[in-house]
Amino acid sequence: MPWYVLHTKPRNEKKLTSLLEAKGIRVYCPLREEIRQWSDRKKKVAEPVFKSYIFVFMDDYKEENVKVLMTNGAVRFLWWVGKPGVVREEEIQAIKDFLDNYKNADITVDFRPGEFVEVMEGPLKENKGELIQVKGNIATIHIKTLGFSMKAMIPVQSISKSD
Repeated sequence: MPWYVLHTKPRNEKKLTSLLEAKGIRVYCPLREEIRQWSDRKKKVAEPVFKSYIFVFMDDYKEENVKVLMTNGAVRFLWWVGKPGVVREEEIQAIKDFLDNYKNADITVDFRPGEFVEVMEGPLKENKGELIQVKGNIATIHIKTLGFSMKAMIPVQSISKSD
C-alpha cells in the first residue's frame, strides 16, 4: 500500500494534515520539537521536518487524488519519471523511528549552487531561478523575468527545488 508525497502551501503542513484527517484520509506529517524564543518567553513548538511536504496514504491514486487536491492548502503531488512519487511503508516507518530515536537531530535539505529553485512565499512567490549560493539561512538566487536579470537574497525556508 503506497504513500504519496503531497506538496503543500508554505506553512500549511499541520493544517492540511488536520483537514485531510477530517475527511478520513490517512496522513503523516513528520514533526520535531523546537524551542522558539520570543521577546518575553521561550516555547516548545512542533515544526514539520519537511517544509511544504506531507505524506498521504491512498489505496487507489486515480480515484482518491482529486479528493486530496481539492483540500485547502494542497498544491500538487510529487511526480517521478511520469508517475506519482511513491514512498514505501518501510520508508515511512524509518522516518518515524529516526524521529523517535533522535529527537535533537538537525534535518536539512541540501541546496547546491546551479540547482533551479522556486520561491514559495514573499514578493517573489512563484518565481523560479538558479541558486547561486547559500550562506547560513539566506539563499542568493538569479531570477530572469520580464526580460532582465535579478539577483535576490531570500530566506532558505522560502524556497524549494524546482521541477
